[in-house]
Amino acid sequence: MAVKAEPQILTAAVMHKRTYPKVNAFTYGIYYLWMPLSQLERFSDGWRFGVNARGLLSFYNKDHGPRDGTALLPWIRAHLKDWGISAADGEVILVTMPRSFGHVFNPVSFWLCCDAAGAVRAVLCEVHNTFGEVHSYLCAHPDGREITADDWLEARKVFHVSPFLERHGSYKFRFALQLDKFGAWIDFYEPDGRRQLLTSLVGALSPYSRASRRRAFWRYPAVALVALWRIHWQALKLVSKGIKYIPKPLQKEEKTTAVDNLTKK
Repeated sequence: MAVKAEPQILTAAVMHKRTYPKVNAFTYGIYYLWMPLSQLERFSDGWRFGVNARGLLSFYNKDHGPRDGTALLPWIRAHLKDWGISAADGEVILVTMPRSFGHVFNPVSFWLCCDAAGAVRAVLCEVHNTFGEVHSYLCAHPDGREITADDWLEARKVFHVSPFLERHGSYKFRFALQLDKFGAWIDFYEPDGRRQLLTSLVGALSPYSRASRRRAFWRYPAVALVALWRIHWQALKLVSKGIKYIPKPLQKEEKTTAVDNLTKK
């Protein structure tokens, strides 16, 4: 199904469930911006919303991709070319939370890379941890075909995110687009094949406007700070349940990990 190539608000629910050694689960509401990278100027609204400028809400290029403030669309095009993904030659949608009162924290942002007809050919999952580090997982079929809701794509885990999960095993990714809805699922598997963590982001899209942005803002004020607070609250709950704390190892130098069978050209 073709991706909506117009600015949108994604109002969604985030779900996490740890299955063992102790069960811990939570779900909370959140909103994301659905940002076609060729249309970033349409989000700009002075002090209410600044694009690469201060605002009550804001978006900065430096928070994503190369993190140096340069234009994002040429960067992702070059990144896809490095991995031989030539079919994703259409719009790129960045699904991410904005800065709120100048603060930003995105546990994961999704770059939906489409072909000229709007079909998703690659998804770059840009993951941030609470230590200020970032790593991306590139999801695409080696033959370049469309990613559908039935596809599970697997990649080895190489980035330390949670201090309560080892840096080993693998992730399985799934993405679904249905009319005005978007869903992303990322599950973590131990090396022995046991699924230890289930996560999802599932929500509905609505056209971006001052009114829809205002509704999302007041429904979820200070969204970035609240997301960070919730992460630390869940960490306290895990400690209280006796889950072992794992010190952060030295991160690997590679900044992008592709799914199995996808190699750099």
